[in-house]
Amino acid sequence: MHPRIRLVVLDVDGVLTDGRLYYGADGETLKVFHVRDGHGIKALLAAGIDVAIISGRRSAALERRARELGIHHVHQGIEDKGPALAALLETLKIPAVEAACLVDDTPDLPMMAMVGVPVAVADAHPSVLNAARWVTRSAGGHGAVRELADHLLGTL
Repeated sequence: MHPRIRLVVLDVDGVLTDGRLYYGADGETLKVFHVRDGHGIKALLAAGIDVAIISGRRSAALERRARELGIHHVHQGIEDKGPALAALLETLKIPAVEAACLVDDTPDLPMMAMVGVPVAVADAHPSVLNAARWVTRSAGGHGAVRELADHLLGTL
């Protein structure tokens, strides 16, 4: 169903989280990550598939979670995700056809157009669902990353 995948690129809000933003008086105070997604990321890395994050927002909680999981390619505060992905592919010397992305909203459409396997979470924006080659059964923040990992590793 898919070419050999060497890189999985993840959005954060709406993919690794359920998309809700928690704010207190001092700004963003909390991000909630699903433990199964972490296991999926570790399984991808153990299988030799690189994992990267390209997010439009910045978050200290994300930096910590990515470090815990061993994700080395974390790009935050990216408004135009297409050029960021192109630069990452060039740095890693990975052809775009050998990359997958898991996303949820319209700022992610340029990445979807570039990769060999564009994937949307179940509750993604309709235009993202239409652009996806595959759609997870799980919503963002509820195990969608693990579902993609299992699919790519042939364990689903």
